[in-house]
Amino acid sequence: MTEKQWMSKIKKLTREAGTYQPIFEPAIRSAAKILANRDAVYAQFVEEGEKYIVTKTSDRGAVNQCKNPLFVLWTELNTQALTYWRDLGLTPKGLKAIDDQALKQQKESPVAELLEKLGG
Repeated sequence: MTEKQWMSKIKKLTREAGTYQPIFEPAIRSAAKILANRDAVYAQFVEEGEKYIVTKTSDRGAVNQCKNPLFVLWTELNTQALTYWRDLGLTPKGLKAIDDQALKQQKESPVAELLEKLGG
């Protein structure tokens, strides 16, 4: 997907989760860019045969096997994207953290609770 498509999808998902706030626009934009880059890297990885291990030849002629740099980059972009998903409340853990924070803010102070009990 393109960055623009990811922006729309993330906004839709955050609205459905009840976590959308206009102040999150920069985070949504960053997540969309990461996800679009991730998709492009994965497409290149697939195009090049989905090889997880590649052979590299050093300047001195030594032949070594190593992780495919495209796969490594794709994994790093996935990890970055997951951080944004969590922060935007789009994972179970992230949504719980946002819900817990919202509940904390709704609780009355201990003094207010005591005054209510005494008055009621």
